[in-house]
Formats: sequence, C-alpha cells, structure tokens
Amino acid sequence: MKFRHLALNTAAPLAGIAAFAAIAAPAAHADTLVDNVDGIRVDADGSVQRFGAILIDDDGRVEKLYRRGAKLPKDPDYQVDGEGRVLLPGFIDGHVHVSRVGFNAIGLDLSGAATMAEALNRIADYARRNPNKPWIIGRGWNEVVWGLGRLPTAAEIDAAVPDRPVWLIRADDHAGWANSAAMERAGITVATKTPDGGRIERGAGGKPTGVFVDAARQLVETKLPAPLPEERDIALLQAQDIFLKRGITSVADMGTTLLDWQSMRRQADLGRMQLRIVSYADGVDDMVTIAGPGPTPWLYGDRLKLAGLKLYLDGALGSRGAWLSAPYADAPDQTGLQRLSGTQLRNLMSRAAMDDFQVAVHAIGDAANAEVLDAVEEMKDNYPGDRRWRIEHAQVVNPADLPRFGSLGVVASMQPHHQVSDRTMAEARLSPDRLAGAYAWRSILAGGARLAFGSDAPVEVPDVFEGLADAITRQDANGEPFGGWQPQEAISREQALAAYTAGAAYAMGADGKFGTLAEGEWADFVFVTVDPLLASPAQLREGRVLSTWIAGRKVWSAQGNVAAPASGR
Repeated sequence: MKFRHLALNTAAPLAGIAAFAAIAAPAAHADTLVDNVDGIRVDADGSVQRFGAILIDDDGRVEKLYRRGAKLPKDPDYQVDGEGRVLLPGFIDGHVHVSRVGFNAIGLDLSGAATMAEALNRIADYARRNPNKPWIIGRGWNEVVWGLGRLPTAAEIDAAVPDRPVWLIRADDHAGWANSAAMERAGITVATKTPDGGRIERGAGGKPTGVFVDAARQLVETKLPAPLPEERDIALLQAQDIFLKRGITSVADMGTTLLDWQSMRRQADLGRMQLRIVSYADGVDDMVTIAGPGPTPWLYGDRLKLAGLKLYLDGALGSRGAWLSAPYADAPDQTGLQRLSGTQLRNLMSRAAMDDFQVAVHAIGDAANAEVLDAVEEMKDNYPGDRRWRIEHAQVVNPADLPRFGSLGVVASMQPHHQVSDRTMAEARLSPDRLAGAYAWRSILAGGARLAFGSDAPVEVPDVFEGLADAITRQDANGEPFGGWQPQEAISREQALAAYTAGAAYAMGADGKFGTLAEGEWADFVFVTVDPLLASPAQLREGRVLSTWIAGRKVWSAQGNVAAPASGR
C-alpha cells in the first residue's frame, strides 16, 4: 500500500477558469486521512461535534470522524496535515442565480457605485471599451444608495450612451433601467400598456421614463440579444470559481432555464463541474422540458439535480414591488405587485407537486407570505408527504403568520445580508410599527420551521462569514445600529452555521448526501481562518477560506493552486 503525506498547501499550478479543464473527471480516490484539524460539524438543529481528524474513503465520502487525541489509522493511503486549522462543512448557499453571477462577473457591474455620476461614468467607459456590442447590458444600480430620492430616467443614460440601447438591472433584480434607444428598439411608447404584475414608471402625459418593474421588464428583455452557448459556458465557470473561492460547495439555483441547464450539462460532461447545483426551474415549461415526469436523478456524482419549480408571487421592497397588506409608508397609493392571482399560484404549485417537484415561491411582502402559507395549508392534504415547500426571502411577515412556517412544514429560505442592506430602506417603506415580523429568523426557528441561509447572489456578495456576523448581531460592519436592528430576532452562532450547511442541505433535499460531514456523506469541507463559534463579529467578517474540498478533493486554494491525492493503487 502506497503512503504519502501531504501538507495543506502542497499543490500544482492552477490558472483561473481554464484550469477547470485540467480538473476533469476525477481519478479514483484512495483512503485519505486529514488530521491535525480543528474540525466542526453541525446538525440542522445546531448541535455541534468537534473532531481532530477525518477519514475519507475511496469514493470521497466521510468514513469516520476522530475526536482529538483518538487513535488514528496507521496506514492510510494518503495523509493530509491540516496544520491545526479550522475545518468546517462546505458552505451551502440556499438561494443564488448562477448564470447571473457569471454574466455579472464578465459584464458591466454597477454594484458599489456610490453616486449616479459614478454609475454613468462606468456605463460610458464600458461602452467605449466595447464598441462592437450591439447592446450595453449590466446590473447593480441602486438609487437608494445614491440618495437620489427618485428613480433614474432614460435621459440620464442617454447622456452617457446615446448611440446604442442600454439595459441595466437594479441591484434587487426586480427593475430595469433603459435608455431611449432601448425603449425605441422595444417599441415602447406612451400607449404601451402596463402588463399584469408589472409597473412602468411614467412622467408627464404618461410617457415612460425608463424604469420598468417586475413583469414590465419583459417589454425590453424580449428584445435583448441571446448569449451564445460559449458565453453561457464562460459565465458558468466564472460563477463556479466565485463560489468555490468563498468556500461554497453547493448552491440552490433559483430560476434555471433550459439554456442554463444545457450549459451545466455541457460542463459536467467535460468534467469541469466541481460545484454541486440543485436547480429550481424558471417556470413550468422549463421544468417539464428539462426533467419530464418528475425531478431528475442526482447526476455526475451528486453534482447536479433539477429538484423543483421557482415561482414569483411579488417583487422587492426596494422597487416597491413587494406585495403588502397596507400601503407603502412612503408611497400611500401603492401596495406592491401581486404577480400571480391566488388561483394561478395554486394551479402552478399543484402542477409541480402532482409530479413530486419541490415548490419554491418568492414572497417578500406580508401579503405575499400570507398568500403562500394559505395556499400550502389548503393543498397539504392533497399532496401529503415530505414536500418541503419553500418560501424564498420571507422578508416581511405578519407576526401572526410566523408560527405557520413550522406548523405547515414550510422552509424559510432567507438571506441575512438583506437585513443589513435593506434596514433603512425597509424603515422608510414600512414605518417602524410594521417591522415586528421583518427578517424574523429567531421567531421562525422558534416556531419549529427549518431555516436555510443564502445570499441571493448576485444581489448580494456570497460571503458566508459576513452572513454569519449579520445573523448573530443584526448589525452592519460598522456596528450599526447599536445593539442590533430588531435584536430579538438575532440567532445563535450554531443556528447560523447550521442554516448555511445542514439547514440549506435539507431545504434542497440533499440531507444525507452532504452538508454535515456525517459518516457516509460526501466529504465536502473548507479550511478557514476563523472559528465561527468563537470569533468576534469583527473577526468573523475578516474570515477567509484557505481551501475548498469537494468529495475529498481540493478544488480551490488561496495559494492559487490545487492538489488532490492521485490514486496510488
């Protein structure tokens, strides 16, 4: 039997995305002992087990965890010295948009622009550097951050790019900003009717001003040039690299299209897929076209599965599309957008559930959350069993509805950093007296519901350390507000870590496969610089991933290289 001892940073060169081709279909594993670690595994209920070594079998699954000081196997095929560093289960992001993350990375990114002037400079610079692009497409603008006090207009983009159509998605992904050329290309005039579930911002005489909310976005987006297949593949690998660098070994992709799925299959066929992706289809047509009569099996060593259907019931608070039970405090004539009628919602949920697809419904406002909970309550007897109905975001919930998540078995898929990003905006949109059920993590857990955390990337950066700090403090990186915002809804460190691992795995139907480092699960783990159960919030926010491992193989390293034990048999 061949024996090799590997230091944690032993590696072979890796040069960005192109190197994923070199990580093609993994070679057969040999027994590997990863020892000298400060290991932590956590169950969905937040119970924690610490360990000092992990034995990984030939297939890349956890064979055994060893307590510190326990007698270790004498003759593993390979041995990795963890150098005393913290080892955690691989992070799971319970709600992302994979293709958008990738396209955002290779396109025009307006996130972080502090003023409109800065955003317009970025737009003009991007247009100059890409003279052959027929459309200028980007995302990430946020007029609230700019302190604009209003939505931007087409005329303002026209000053930066007058000669080509421009289409820019808001930071929350629920509104688009067009210039005059884009509206002309889309045939939008004063006579254009507002589609159901959408809103066209209009000025004097009803003339569209350039911002299109939720369903109204389709008026422009149907005219956008479709990305080439090779562009989709590049975006996918960019997204994979972004997640692996953050220690994220699995994601739930919300709104997978057929073209997205085909790109994932292409890269997996070539052995380039390391990330585990559980997909929720972007509508019934995509669901049926991809999977047919039911969810797909787990594919490529449990790296890909079409599990369910993603639905949108309302929009977002920032663009006043979240469906509220009472008018917006800062817009008394608006209550948001109900994108599906109650009948439509129930019919679509039934269509998925009848073929055992899992249902995930975007609901942000209190009226939207109540409607989804009502629908589940009405349907649960017709569709018994372990359904794991999901509500995505659940940002503003009537306090009376919070216990219903647990009693109905509804998973709350939430994003801690939304609370930090949205705090002042939520106060303006809702008024303080309507915030009791806002981002109510602790209340949802107390009611017996499962909690899954994520980032909604690219809406937020998929930074788990930041999310953990947000969840336990309900403060931003500057410690604001003092004592935390609605501090009664902060949760424990163990609960927060569980929501980014075991809880997120449960939410996507992957419990027993990965998420906790239990024996028999895939050995997906990360080495990190901080102990999330002991570090201060400030130290947590400074936490970094040292290396990311999937199925017992190192797939990313902070040293810019990757090493995986090759078979010695």
